[in-house]
Amino acid sequence: MSPAEHAPALAAAGLARDFAGQRVVDGVDVELARGECLALFGPNGAGKTTLLRMLAGLLKPTAGRVAVDGVQLRESVVARGAVGLISHQSMLYAALSARENVEFAARLQGVAEPRAAADAALARMRVGDRATTPVRALSRGLQQRVSIARAIVHDPRVVLLDEPYTGLDEAGAAALTDLLRSLAERGAALVLVTHNLSEGLALATQAAIMRRGRLVRREPRGALEPAAYAALYREVVGA
Repeated sequence: MSPAEHAPALAAAGLARDFAGQRVVDGVDVELARGECLALFGPNGAGKTTLLRMLAGLLKPTAGRVAVDGVQLRESVVARGAVGLISHQSMLYAALSARENVEFAARLQGVAEPRAAADAALARMRVGDRATTPVRALSRGLQQRVSIARAIVHDPRVVLLDEPYTGLDEAGAAALTDLLRSLAERGAALVLVTHNLSEGLALATQAAIMRRGRLVRREPRGALEPAAYAALYREVVGA
């Protein structure tokens, strides 16, 4: 899929989702250019994970739509393939090795040289030395590294991250931060959901706070100072 000229890397308009008659996400708009990162903060139950699942094409919106490079997500398999989702739940195949998990994802995405791409992705997350180890034998943190490698093995143009630092040790967290900066420098648009304000602001070009299904505050990262933003966050969410 060739990027549409002048189209945002990611554009969502009026996204809403109901569960059992309750509106969990309520009219959310998101627009990111290539290389931008939206840090999305909010309390548990704010609707952040549901929003990410709609942006990834894994959950059908009750209302609204999502486009990647100007192509409607739900109308294009290719557009959905341009998205990578990184969650705090690894969802790996426990009996397969780290390499087999990542290589399988590469094959599903039509990567030209899946074995080489898998090894490169594992190396970027500093877990290449465990390539042949069954996932069930890896620690929680190493499994998370493999999961991240799997999500970016096809070089997605949009990367969605739901608490991706969960379970990572210092080395793993550093590898992830380096990876995200590299992806942004190469033109990927990122949406990072995290409870760690300083962590999110360090990568962000935009910052937003979600509460009760809505983006109640959104602004450019600019000169936002983490301590002042933390006080603002507590005021907005009532924490």
